[in-house]
Formats: sequence, structure tokens, C-alpha cells
Amino acid sequence: MHSSKQILQAALAHFARDGYEGASLQGIAEDCGIRKPSIYAHYSSKGDLFLQAVKDVFQRQEQNIVGFFSQHQELSLEEMLKSFLQQRLEQYTRDDEARFFLRVSFFPPRALYEEVMNIVYPFLDRHEVCLSQLLAAGCPQHGRIISRPDQAASVFLTLLDGIHVEILYGGEERAARRLAHAWPVYWQGVTRS
Repeated sequence: MHSSKQILQAALAHFARDGYEGASLQGIAEDCGIRKPSIYAHYSSKGDLFLQAVKDVFQRQEQNIVGFFSQHQELSLEEMLKSFLQQRLEQYTRDDEARFFLRVSFFPPRALYEEVMNIVYPFLDRHEVCLSQLLAAGCPQHGRIISRPDQAASVFLTLLDGIHVEILYGGEERAARRLAHAWPVYWQGVTRS
């Protein structure tokens, strides 16, 4: 018997690749080596399975983001933020979960739009607050160097969104080029007195 976690993992790959509308419960069941009706022992519908995948992925992404900043405290603030953007770029091109996260954030299914955005918006709001606090604290080597941390956090997330869009439409190489061009402008803008 397959567990709900195994079904969820198979579903994640299908949703990441085909979206909500394109993924089929039959295909998910086949990947698990079960019959489609067996999915209903764990999830009431395709929508239920999708929303559970969204909740799980957003929770893990949140843990990953917090973990990244905890593990890279030895870096300067500039290096930490730029490394975070580069790490996210690389993740989205190599990981089903990260692709799913990106796809859901930008293209939530119409049938589940409100439910999905009730997960997405609080996630984004929490990260903007945490980022603003990080920017306000500055870094041990240089002290407080960001004069408007709330604005800098908002612009950082806008830059991150731009990189995400380029990954979706242009691929990793184009996104890396955009990041290389945008980063110095961002950093100079937020650190200028």
C-alpha cells in the first residue's frame, strides 16, 4: 500500500511539469504503481491533492529560505543576498519542488485561485517582513548600511520576481544574465545615502 506521502511526491512531479489542469490522477496513480481509485483513500479530489502539495511545498520552501540565511551569516549582507538569488535561480532549474513553487506562485489554477493565494500571499508577506528586518540590521562588518530597509526589501522581492519570470520564459542562462546586470544597480541603489 502506498502512503499519502508517496502519492503527494508523484503528484508534485506531475503538477510541476504539467500544471494543475494538465496533470492527471491516472498518471499519478501509474507512477505510484496503484490504481486511480486508491488515491481517493488519501485525498478527496485532485484539488485536495493539489492544495496539500501547495501547503507542503510552501512550508518546505519557507524552511529552506530561513535555513539559507541562517547558514550564511558569515557572508557580508551583499554576498548573502546575491548568493540567495543565485541559489534560487539554480534550484528552479533543477528541482521539481522549486518548479512547482514557481508555477503555483505565478500561475495558480483558476479553479483553486483563492485557496492558493491564501497560501501564497501570507508566505510573501512573511518573507518581506523578515527581509526588511535583515536589511535593517545590516551586517556585523559594516553596520547599518541600508537607509530604507522596507523599500529595499520590496525592491529585492521585485528583483526576485523578475528573475523568476525570466527563468519561466527565457531559461537559466537568460535569468543569470539578468541577475548579473540587475544586481549592481540594486545594491548601489539601496546602499546610497
